[in-house]
Amino acid sequence: MDAAFSTFLDRALGVARMAADAAAQVIRHHYARGVDVETKSDKTPVTIADREAEIAIKNVLRAAFPDHAFYGEEYGREGTGDFLWLIDPIDGTKAFVRGYPMFSTQIALMHRGELVLGVSGAPVYGGAAGETAWARRGGGAFLDGEPVRVSAAREFDAGTAISIGNVKTLTRDARWNTLGELIQCSGRIRGYGDFLHYHLLASGRIDLVIESDVNILDIAALAVIVRESGGVFTDLDGHELTLDTTSVLAGTPALHAQALALFQSARA
Repeated sequence: MDAAFSTFLDRALGVARMAADAAAQVIRHHYARGVDVETKSDKTPVTIADREAEIAIKNVLRAAFPDHAFYGEEYGREGTGDFLWLIDPIDGTKAFVRGYPMFSTQIALMHRGELVLGVSGAPVYGGAAGETAWARRGGGAFLDGEPVRVSAAREFDAGTAISIGNVKTLTRDARWNTLGELIQCSGRIRGYGDFLHYHLLASGRIDLVIESDVNILDIAALAVIVRESGGVFTDLDGHELTLDTTSVLAGTPALHAQALALFQSARA
């Protein structure tokens, strides 16, 4: 990566963080007061906070990058070009409307099909200031301004911590038994879910994350953050992420490799 592109990514990351801050102001306002809930055609909830937060994000990004394209959870695809911003203004709307803080704003940038930066902001998790992670390709990963790294875990043993998220599809084939094997040889299994288990993974506090039912907008930013913290982030088949990705296997390099081999064997 040349110096000019690195400089561009630094600028773009700064703008993305400002966009996340703009969304956080909208979200905190509505979170404190409550909102009416609508149901979209895919049976998922949406609120005025989702829509206003996405607009706030795009306003900041467009002011800096008027020629870039956008793919947002609420308003879909807009524009074309080498640069595509992926935006989920409130990932975890169900949590948002029920009044607990397990939701986040996800903003990522894709350049010619490759994810190059991400910001993951949880505006009310852990207190009024929330929690924010960010990274850009080649620049390391940060959580609330502090650099983070994945753990040094190399084997599944009593010290291994695994977190699972949405795994409905995984229950339908032989990989469900593989997950059981991984649980049996690990010391701790939890379902932190959403943004949280990726923040924990990137900062070395858990070792592996498994999900079989996601949308690229849920995970694009988090993939950059985990990778820049030294982790490996693919789908459950070991493939690179695309706009059509629906599953995740993320972890330390050694544990990811071992888990991937087991899942691939189950597929075979």
